[in-house]
Amino acid sequence: MPIIINKSKDDNSITLKIQGSFNIGFYTEFYNAIKDILPTRTRYIIDMTETDGIDSTGFGMLLTLRERAGGDNSDISIIIVNQSLFKLFQTYNFNTLFNVKLI
Repeated sequence: MPIIINKSKDDNSITLKIQGSFNIGFYTEFYNAIKDILPTRTRYIIDMTETDGIDSTGFGMLLTLRERAGGDNSDISIIIVNQSLFKLFQTYNFNTLFNVKLI
């Protein structure tokens, strides 16, 4: 399964683990996942440690999550291990919209 959802023990945060290339193939699964969790959580973690690429649809899905989670007041962290992927987030200034961490 390309998206794995984990809820925290205190039920205040949720982690979405994205596996593979985050692209239009994830569209239905991603929106089905977030419609069930929004706006019930206060903190979101997007685990992209097993993500090897992202396209414009993937970036769009992240923007939709941000908007539905409260826009500027949202608490969304994105964890990345792929240096090239991290540079894409910087190039498109997504590091100013999300808390993007390269580990």
